Amino acid sequence: MKKLLPIIALFFLTNSCFLYERFDILLLNGIVFDGESLSKTPQDVGIKDGKIIAIGDLEGYGAAHTIMLNGIEIISPGFIDAHAHIERIMRLPDAESFIRQGVTTVLAGPDGRGPAPMGKFLDSLETYRLGINTAWLTGHNTIRRNVMGTENRKPTPEEMAAMKAAVKEAMDNGAFGISTGLKYVPGSFSDVEEVIELSKVAAAQGGIYTSHLREEGLGLLDGVQEAIQIGREANIPIVLTHHKVIGKPMWGASVKTLAMVDSARRLGIDVMMDQYPYTASSTGLSVLIPTWAMAGGQDEFKKRIADPVTRSRIHSEIMFNIENDRGGADLDVVQFANVSWKPDLNGRTLKDWAIEKELEPTFSNGADLVIEGQFNGGAQCIFHAIGEEDVQRIMQHPLAMIASDGGLVVPGQGHPHPRSYGTFPRVLGYYVREMGIISLEVALRKMTSLPAERIGLDNRGRIQEGMQADITIFHPGYIEDVGTFEDPHHYPNGINYVIVNGQLVYGGMEELTEVRAGTVLRKK
Repeated sequence: MKKLLPIIALFFLTNSCFLYERFDILLLNGIVFDGESLSKTPQDVGIKDGKIIAIGDLEGYGAAHTIMLNGIEIISPGFIDAHAHIERIMRLPDAESFIRQGVTTVLAGPDGRGPAPMGKFLDSLETYRLGINTAWLTGHNTIRRNVMGTENRKPTPEEMAAMKAAVKEAMDNGAFGISTGLKYVPGSFSDVEEVIELSKVAAAQGGIYTSHLREEGLGLLDGVQEAIQIGREANIPIVLTHHKVIGKPMWGASVKTLAMVDSARRLGIDVMMDQYPYTASSTGLSVLIPTWAMAGGQDEFKKRIADPVTRSRIHSEIMFNIENDRGGADLDVVQFANVSWKPDLNGRTLKDWAIEKELEPTFSNGADLVIEGQFNGGAQCIFHAIGEEDVQRIMQHPLAMIASDGGLVVPGQGHPHPRSYGTFPRVLGYYVREMGIISLEVALRKMTSLPAERIGLDNRGRIQEGMQADITIFHPGYIEDVGTFEDPHHYPNGINYVIVNGQLVYGGMEELTEVRAGTVLRKK
């Protein structure tokens, strides 16, 4: 027995050293949100080899990097943005504007703009050092444009077969579903049967369907009904993406759209939505122009406005949209965000431009300026045409996720919508802490486990042992968005640390680390 004692002592000494050095990152004394609820008392989280391997009382254990929190800071799953415009990811792979608001994973390719062919794109993207994880949707508009250009007609059987093949190629190579932008050319030229048939291809491989509705203003209810029909007939889960109500004549209609969602779900149709927490949208100036006028592209548009009769019709329909839809019945509602041909318009409004040109700010003059702007190459604009009551009502629905609809932005470039800097902090600071519209736990679920479940990310969105260590740590008393519509280029406050795949990418000195730990996610 005496001979065994040194051996036993050596075993415990060796095992103790292994435990002491077992973590790559050790988070001490934080309030853990596990994806459903907050811990009642501070807990610790241990991370090793990119995964969460321990939760509880871990004081006394060592790690390559220990982060001591203050007993108040929230250890949350990294935020998952279910509607992100990262078209510039190969130019801005750091994705700093997403990381600094706590986002660790994005679902990209929304509004029908997803890449095609998918395989070639993802293979190329995997050669980059990414700051965030990216999942991708294939885009109906991209596929239709590749096959049919911007023609305003139904596809031939051969064209339909080619589009189905393109959706299948995307799903075979890891797409998480299909997105549509039925408000935009050329998706606006498709009928519901075309979208159903393409969605069936994505559904066959477990994909989801996200829809920029055909209309979000006067035609909103029909747009919601069409999306529900597509989901039902294609047997595919639906996301009404960036769900909102555009234009004063329709404010309050979220009561009806949410009732439609609830009714559809009672019938077994799997429909959800995502939302950004602002009363303004952002899209191209051309959204004020009837889509038929844009068929065939910019050259055809120029030909149409050169014809007095056709121009008069276009002008009339733009006036209608300014008064009743996204134009918000006021030229001051339309704010320029990115104007390459006249950069001094950035941050100013359609009304400002009219006054500069010594024009009365009438709907008619506004329509003339929209035509001129599109003739010059178009512009990105912010449209202040959403009602606050609808924003709050949608946010309170249990199946509404938080998503930015934001893009990769760089301080000082253009005049972007502030959602690209502050979506998630705005919800937590303004709508949770200040307004009490929803609870902290509900808000965090809308940012983490709920989108993970919808997208199909079964190893992210929760703080549990064995999950990927995507983690955002924030101070609930200080978190806030800082950018405004007048001065958008500000990172938020209160996001203290961001961990992606078990590596610290942001924290401490309020700047990114040199680590780029994101990965390209492919649906299996």
